[in-house]
Amino acid sequence: MAAQMITVEHLDFTYEGASQRVLRGLDFEIRRGEIFGFLGPSGAGKSTTQNILIGLLRGYRGSVSILGRELSDWGPDYHERIGVSFELPNHYLKLSARENLRYFRSLYGGDTEDPDDLLDVLGLGDSRNVRVEHFSKGMKARLNFARSLLPKPELLFLDEPTGGLDPGNARRVKDIIRQRRDAGTTVFVTTHNMTDADELCDRVAFLVDGVIALIDRPRTLKLGYGERVVDVEFFDHDGDGVSSRQFALDGLGQDQEFLRLIRDHRVRTIHSRETTLERVFLQVTGQELE
Repeated sequence: MAAQMITVEHLDFTYEGASQRVLRGLDFEIRRGEIFGFLGPSGAGKSTTQNILIGLLRGYRGSVSILGRELSDWGPDYHERIGVSFELPNHYLKLSARENLRYFRSLYGGDTEDPDDLLDVLGLGDSRNVRVEHFSKGMKARLNFARSLLPKPELLFLDEPTGGLDPGNARRVKDIIRQRRDAGTTVFVTTHNMTDADELCDRVAFLVDGVIALIDRPRTLKLGYGERVVDVEFFDHDGDGVSSRQFALDGLGQDQEFLRLIRDHRVRTIHSRETTLERVFLQVTGQELE
């Protein structure tokens, strides 16, 4: 089996009638069994790339290989092996949650997940027989995610997977994504939510104006672009005030001033100055996320 799930080379795309390219020579690979984040502001080309990879957009230039096979050579069997969750849910509102999933399940020829099991794991079990027109935005988003899992996909495409979810259900969805990854599923995530990307992704690509600026692991990026210093907040001897000091991280164990401080004062906080993924994005691209 090939080590790569997706290989993209020199990918260019221009919408019909447009004068400027949306994608300009993208090159990247996604390994089997990893969560790969495609990060960037609105209009960067994230959704365009995803729509090419799932077969909705044609007329691209360059090469897109999925499972060792050129995307243009795949037939309908391709959609038996992928799951897709778009940012904006699209359901049959007059049908119940169970009826929606049973209908979409019927479109697949291979083995599928049980709709009731998916509804239960996503906290929708008690509403399985409720018409979707009565669902909240978050419930519709979870049902949309459940639909993407129906074909037991080898490759899962998720566009803003926690959009519209409260913190508890966002955590539930992220846990399921990790579980699928651990079971061998490859996950392609498009988002401008850097917190989600940091928590979920094995690697991320920064996309700006149709160009990939950088690809790496989130932790590697944060360590590489952060400052190697430690900030210490401590209580003064009289206990009425709080002071702070900064020390170089390198050689910290031999820094006598640092050792004296933590011995002689009650420390309030101590932490390294690790940057955030959003700040790294700004440093690398010069653009802020919207």
